[in-house]
Amino acid sequence: MKMKRTALTEKIAVIGVDGFEPRLAKKFLDQGKMPNLQKFIDKGSCRDDLVLLGAMPTVTPTLWTTLSTGAYPGTHGITCFFGHNHGQLDSLVYNLDSRRCKAEPLWNILAEEADKKTLVWHWPGSSWPVTSDSPNLHVVEGTQPQTINTGIAGVDISKIVVASDKFEEAQFLPNTSTITPGAGCIIENVEELLEDDGESSYLRAAISSGAKVIKNIVTCEEENEIHVLAKMIADTVKSPIKEAVGWAKAPAVAKEFTLTLGKGLERRPALLLQNEQGVYDTVEVYKSKKDLEPLVTIEGGKSAYDVVDTIKNDEGETILCNRNYHVLTIKPDGSEVTMLIGMAMDVSRDDLFHPKSLYKEVIDHIGYVPNRPVINGANEILVDQVFIPTWDHYCEWQADCLTYFMKNNKYDVIYSHLHNVDNGGHLFWHFAKHQEKWNNNEEAYQGFIERMYIQTDNYLGRFLPYLDEGWTIIVTSDHGLSCQENLGVELGEAGGITTPVMEELGYAKIITDENGNHEFDWANTKAVASRGNYIYLNLIGRDEHGIVDPKDQYDLETQIISDLYSYRDPKTGKRVVALAMRNKDAVIIGLSGPECGDIIYFTEESYNVIHADSLSTQDGYADTSLSPIFVAAGPGIKQGYKTERVIRQVDLAPTMAFLSGVRLPAQSEGSPVHQILTEEI
Repeated sequence: MKMKRTALTEKIAVIGVDGFEPRLAKKFLDQGKMPNLQKFIDKGSCRDDLVLLGAMPTVTPTLWTTLSTGAYPGTHGITCFFGHNHGQLDSLVYNLDSRRCKAEPLWNILAEEADKKTLVWHWPGSSWPVTSDSPNLHVVEGTQPQTINTGIAGVDISKIVVASDKFEEAQFLPNTSTITPGAGCIIENVEELLEDDGESSYLRAAISSGAKVIKNIVTCEEENEIHVLAKMIADTVKSPIKEAVGWAKAPAVAKEFTLTLGKGLERRPALLLQNEQGVYDTVEVYKSKKDLEPLVTIEGGKSAYDVVDTIKNDEGETILCNRNYHVLTIKPDGSEVTMLIGMAMDVSRDDLFHPKSLYKEVIDHIGYVPNRPVINGANEILVDQVFIPTWDHYCEWQADCLTYFMKNNKYDVIYSHLHNVDNGGHLFWHFAKHQEKWNNNEEAYQGFIERMYIQTDNYLGRFLPYLDEGWTIIVTSDHGLSCQENLGVELGEAGGITTPVMEELGYAKIITDENGNHEFDWANTKAVASRGNYIYLNLIGRDEHGIVDPKDQYDLETQIISDLYSYRDPKTGKRVVALAMRNKDAVIIGLSGPECGDIIYFTEESYNVIHADSLSTQDGYADTSLSPIFVAAGPGIKQGYKTERVIRQVDLAPTMAFLSGVRLPAQSEGSPVHQILTEEI
């Protein structure tokens, strides 16, 4: 098929940053802390407030799919992290799967019809598996939003290490907890069973196992709050510090301790070394005492990234892996060391690279895919010394990859996604607002939020030079972030069926068996709250256990909507629901159709949980908002221009299509943002 019109640019890169929002960005811009974003604004076009009107619900796979197709969620069908399992009201279907998308992505048109070499890089919205046979289309990941290979490559979980000369013997404590508020001791309550790592357990299970259908009935606040409490999965290693004995190469004053890896069966000897002043300040980790060179050398308070080693997987196979080492503290007299060793990632996993040769090119020219940080967000030391620096490292690696492709003309179009801001928002922003609950330092956490935005600005700065190399660059996001200000009312959960409010209102009833498993009493359940924004009636003829006669559906919907608006937070007396409407009426916000509930609702400001359950126009704590961001610069874009137009997420794909001279995606519902283009439409 021929091009539809003359292209305004030959190269386009979308620099997507998950959770990156305009209100905070404006705050830091005004303070001079985001100079690179300011340069994009000066060289390009945007609204004065930088706002992109987000589609809804404000959840990751839904909105990245909207950005790539130009279609509203009700049209493309990806309406939450999980989809509706038709007929089964107590289960969900994992939605980060391109085969569940009903709309055409622009990247297929660019690759197939415009003959443009196109890269889709870790885009968590209907990008994987690949949906085009064109050799021009290359795709990396897309099965989850965290970091590349997170869902498939982990072969060993993180280790918390405490070495001390007070320990008589070594201990390996699997799956222990580090819920320690404030900046106190890193290790506490080490024998508690750990529940989660900041990414909901249901989601982690779906990603790692490849499960399509999951069942997650959320019956209380504590269950629903797990994903924001930032607990971390880790084994605890306690190791005695002793005089170094039997080493092929060790200074006379060196001390030794042992790191236990894997399932507690693999060991790495470590030396504790003095500096010239006689202060113990360095750890060397070896494969064995016979080796002359260490695997890694790390000073106290420092980190080493992508340390390559081997580990045995669950089948007993030896796997080459990389992981991060963080030396948190070393006592000057060498009496104690605390460390965090990151999860180990199998470096052979090219499963989610298409073509697989792309993976080899990346590791040959840039290096192995780095680990994501898995830490306890309630602990300021871990956020400060591990989480943010690890994302610094990942951002550098990803920028190295993408700019390598741009510099060497590997692609004409790049779609890219980075998850640093959203990951931080879920992990620790609650601890900034609710310091009275977790005994945290609000000022410190506000500083962490600022550092994540400065980190993002540094990342954006890596792409600025390419504006002068003929690239049109669009900086955007899926949604913003705003931590929940009023805790305790959970009407919906993006990955589960939430029961407390629906039980309280009399529409659902839960029974618990002798093993503590929760099930619906279907004979007494008229409706369920499924995922983050949807309520389904238990209809006869449609749902397996239906009890509601379809002729009563309209009246029951009316009653439920009325009760939602009347529902008040028991603590504050305030209304919890901002908007509730029938499926047929939700077409005006792009959320009608079979993948949306019989009733669609959104929470009031201050009751949203980070994002997902809120209107995309809402604001929140500490100058945050739920809106995504939009700035465009380069060929085809007016320079130094501000538009008053409301730019919608559905407009991104049509604008890119017009810039590239190709037709709009078949199901696109947006239009080109012609006000910012150098050529009039």
